[in-house]
Amino acid sequence: MAAASSSSPSPPTPQPSSVERTKGPTSLEKLVLREARGWSAEVHLYGGQVTSWKNDHGDELLFVSSKAIFKPPKAIRGGIPICFPQFGTQGNLEKHGFARNRLWVIDDNPPPLPVNTAIKTFADLILKPSEEDLKIWPHSFEFRLRVALASGGDLILTSRIRNTNIDGRTFSFQFAYHTYLSVSDISEIRVEGLETLDYLDNLNEKERFTEQGDAIVFEAEVDKIYLDAPPKIAIIDHEKKRTYVLRKDGLPDTVVWNPWDKKSKNTQDLGDEEYKRMLCVEPAAVEKPITLKPGEEWKGRMELSAVPSSYCSGQLDPEKVLQD
Repeated sequence: MAAASSSSPSPPTPQPSSVERTKGPTSLEKLVLREARGWSAEVHLYGGQVTSWKNDHGDELLFVSSKAIFKPPKAIRGGIPICFPQFGTQGNLEKHGFARNRLWVIDDNPPPLPVNTAIKTFADLILKPSEEDLKIWPHSFEFRLRVALASGGDLILTSRIRNTNIDGRTFSFQFAYHTYLSVSDISEIRVEGLETLDYLDNLNEKERFTEQGDAIVFEAEVDKIYLDAPPKIAIIDHEKKRTYVLRKDGLPDTVVWNPWDKKSKNTQDLGDEEYKRMLCVEPAAVEKPITLKPGEEWKGRMELSAVPSSYCSGQLDPEKVLQD
């Protein structure tokens, strides 16, 4: 080991990126992704669910409840649950569909995605319906998920859903990345990029309104589906001097949700005060379900960045589109 030096410490030496298969405290299998500069992410095979995203200082950027139940068949409260093929209670299936409480498998031979030299750390999972699933939602599909860490730590989720029905039937589905962001204090958070948009208010019988004001701030429970939302949204945390930048492609809507105090106290797997440290901003396809004919494939992508604050959505180049 080198001798100690009185000079300021040098930055950590980049380590090779890696993906490790391991188990959590309740023996659920997960994959741990580590990027060369020190960023990391964890994805559980149960639910195909990302449950951790840490920056190069080890700060956790996703919220997971201290009361989260890591035991099937309960969905894991926090991280990035995947809502498919139903969002919320907008259908006959269990809330948010069944993808988030099924066991996914590692996809060893996925069809290729466009090459991106900035992405060297990724894991591929796949979900196919079981016989029981086909009884409640009688459609054959392949759902491929890639979870990736870019070289600068951005977290990228790419979903590809293919209709594999052999009887000629189309199917339609809703979808959301139910992203729980970790925040310092919900009352200090601003969301920019959704102003002036129409939204459906789930707390008001899904009535349609138009967002007023320069930004979204939080003073009470919020559960809104913003329609035709832009491809980039900023979530600004003044106290942590951090801004999350969310980019999306193939997902026209954006859901914003915080349960606030009363609903938190009535939610078994959420601490009474934990609503203060979380905000869900969810790229989604809710208002207009996606329809696939046999053999057709849909792709939906989300990229999350965490950057120093002072950033706002108005500084985004609106012409820049998502790159694969």
